[in-house]
Amino acid sequence: MVEIRLRNSRTRSVVPLEPLDPSNVRMYVCGPTVYDRAHLGNARPVIVFDVLYRLLRHVYGPDHVTYVRNFTDVDDKINATALARKQAGAPGTLEELIRERTEETIAWYHADMDALGNLRPDHEPRATEYIAEMVAMIESLIAGGHAYAAEGHALFDVDSWRENYGKLSGRSVDDMIAGARVEVAPYKKNPMDFVLWKPSTEGEPGWDGPVWEGKSVGRGRPGWHIECSAMAKALLGEVFDIHGGGNDLLFPHHENEIAQSCCANHTDEMARIWMHNEMLQVEGKKMSKSLGNFFTVRDLLDQGVPGEVIRFVMLSTHYSKPMDWTERKAEEAKGHLRAWHRLKSHALSDRKRTFTGEGVASEIVEALCDDLNTSLAVSRLFELALKAKRSDQVDSPESIRLFESLAFLGFGDLDIERNNRRSEIAQALMKKNLSDMKQRLEIARNTAKETKDFSAVDALKASLTAAGVEVRMSKENVDLIAGPDFDPAKLEGLL
Repeated sequence: MVEIRLRNSRTRSVVPLEPLDPSNVRMYVCGPTVYDRAHLGNARPVIVFDVLYRLLRHVYGPDHVTYVRNFTDVDDKINATALARKQAGAPGTLEELIRERTEETIAWYHADMDALGNLRPDHEPRATEYIAEMVAMIESLIAGGHAYAAEGHALFDVDSWRENYGKLSGRSVDDMIAGARVEVAPYKKNPMDFVLWKPSTEGEPGWDGPVWEGKSVGRGRPGWHIECSAMAKALLGEVFDIHGGGNDLLFPHHENEIAQSCCANHTDEMARIWMHNEMLQVEGKKMSKSLGNFFTVRDLLDQGVPGEVIRFVMLSTHYSKPMDWTERKAEEAKGHLRAWHRLKSHALSDRKRTFTGEGVASEIVEALCDDLNTSLAVSRLFELALKAKRSDQVDSPESIRLFESLAFLGFGDLDIERNNRRSEIAQALMKKNLSDMKQRLEIARNTAKETKDFSAVDALKASLTAAGVEVRMSKENVDLIAGPDFDPAKLEGLL
């Protein structure tokens, strides 16, 4: 069996992956907080760990790998969005509107990440489905002297684990306190103590809290850090092989995960290897709304940038280095993918033949086993393509290896022009029909506000959603956007 070597953020070195159980290699990656569209930077860890997932499945077997990526579906931003909808006249309780928002956002996330060629994880737990496990973990921390209650909160006591806290990020507690930019609440024993449970106001989602000295801390909701610890333990066990995410999560999120998990589970570690991808820039600058260079994955897809192009640009830079998204790189990626698609027409007897990735070239696997070196793997794709071009044999071994390797890296469909044609058709039909539907929905909503009967609005929204149209309603506006599954025929049936 080939050896996979990965950079461990905890030891700051590249180490061999030695699974606790080779028959079940386990990986947890922190997923999104589902309050809005995923921006381009959010896509990088998804693509990075998708490639690692593919590599693990190739080396250990598809049935011997468990990949978990969570959804944080309890959050103040989600609550605020749902409240704004309620104030705009949307029917339902706040809890129902929160659920509606998270369902909607998770669907967007799946559609966008699917468009980038990513496989779905084996498990995608939602935080709200594991509240009982979070409460139990907090209670075990309280019982072990690692947490305390104060003013409706439960907080982790950093001093109870002072010697170990900060080892992942390479910081000492004293240094962190000296430069702390955290909220120093009067009920905290130490400025670095972090929230495990916080109170919910009336109208906010909440659950019965953990028990402290024989009584409940109070109705509330979990802190962000405890969510991942509880879900990881429930699905992967107390200690597992790989924990991943962007390097913006290294501190405090992952540091806090380690502290509470080790103390609650009485273990020396939470994960064997911690992996962190570097951040994304746009044209050499940090992505920022103020700079006008902030965009979502859906923005790019709607502009006609194929998902394969986004994936190619991302994989061309090693995950441990900052990734710079530029228009030039995107155009170059389009050119390479077009060339490889054209190669199919004379290299294969059936240009529509599908590939599974099982026949991936050994040199691609070798590159990925060396700390997931996707940039090296991409360069080797060019070498494989050159060999395939030089072969005068249809369905040559060189051609098969190229297209199997492309499929393995998530490039199953190289016809980016087809994607562009679809986008152009969708845009044309959207301009032709969506304005009429928008007017109908606005009229229906205005009528509903007077009659308090939103059934017609709900029926229109359901029909539009079924046609692949994203419905965005605010207090002032109604916006209809053709999504990735937009079906013009269904829309025409509504007109």
